[in-house]
Amino acid sequence: MENLTLYYFPSCPFCRKVLKFIEKNGLNDKIEFKNTRQDDNAKKELLEIGRKDQVPCLFIDNKPLYESNDIITWLKSHYL
Repeated sequence: MENLTLYYFPSCPFCRKVLKFIEKNGLNDKIEFKNTRQDDNAKKELLEIGRKDQVPCLFIDNKPLYESNDIITWLKSHYL
């Protein structure tokens, strides 16, 4: 099983889209969530590993995947 971490912030509409999909499909327990607006370390990690400050970003075994539709497509193909 992959190590999954979602970097997000609640007021981002694209993040909300991904979060809604995750909750609707019961995937919350498979993903670690990091709010980049509340956690300075999370924002720093996002920039260091992903090289850009873009959310939502799903890290899959420390490899970034950006864009809400791509994240949802990946989750569908691996968990549904």
